[in-house]
Amino acid sequence: MAGNFDVVVIAGPTASGKTGAGIGLAAALNGEIVSADARQIYRYMDVGTAKATAEEQKKAVHHLIDIVDPDAHYSAGRWAEDSHRVISDMIARGKVPILVGGAGLYLKALFDGFAPIPEIPEGIRTSLEAVATQDVSRLFSRLLEVDPAWAEKIQPADKQRIVRGLEVYETTGKTLTQFQNLPREPAGGHWRTRWFALGWPRDVLYERINGRALEMVQQGLVKEVEGLLERGYTAGMNALKTFGYREILDHLSGTLSLEEAISDLQKGSRNYAKRQLTWFRGEARMTWIQAGERDAAAEILTQLEA
Repeated sequence: MAGNFDVVVIAGPTASGKTGAGIGLAAALNGEIVSADARQIYRYMDVGTAKATAEEQKKAVHHLIDIVDPDAHYSAGRWAEDSHRVISDMIARGKVPILVGGAGLYLKALFDGFAPIPEIPEGIRTSLEAVATQDVSRLFSRLLEVDPAWAEKIQPADKQRIVRGLEVYETTGKTLTQFQNLPREPAGGHWRTRWFALGWPRDVLYERINGRALEMVQQGLVKEVEGLLERGYTAGMNALKTFGYREILDHLSGTLSLEEAISDLQKGSRNYAKRQLTWFRGEARMTWIQAGERDAAAEILTQLEA
């Protein structure tokens, strides 16, 4: 069957059933799964990232999960390099690589290329983040001076992207815009790919998202966050600023009740799903599978055979 493709991509919004579809497809295609999720790379963050369980991982080999600690800086470019290495090895072993995840930026970095930006010294990043916490407007004014094209693309209060623009400039003497305008050589550009996304009616997807938030708390999300704090990880780390973790951190600090934290988690997850849907709907390579009407893995197999 794999005569007309080398790699299969299963994407879609959070809570759309990508993990189950990927496992089902791996079994049918003699495949292995490469996680394309920007948070499942982190160790000790299982429940809040909806990482494949130990039982699910027994059903299919999973790659690029639990590869760095939560305080590590891990970029889309680094993921592209790591996934290229893993996928090349899988193809050499006669396995079908199945990329599963909702990180559109990661997929774009692998298949369309990424700006060749050098690694940023941790001291530069830490210093800028400290200033951003105290006076983000001052940093934004500085960004307007050194890289106005990047500044115009982002919000004046977007600390993460403001810091990104300035840390690149301070490290290299070149602007982020200059790097982004360089020719890109995609690591995975030579592979034949088939892209699929799992779609649901919006009201059903939101029900699934809301239900998953409750399940995460029932499965021990609060305890997971407490464990991260006990290990010395803090709320200021990028990995813990994401939905699922920031809300529980606010609960543990006394800012939110557990009920309020769950409600905020549901809202944050729905907003993330909206952004994912916008990105994937703009991806011309994507074939949409209406999940729920038929087993998603079976439908993807049908499409692959066509």
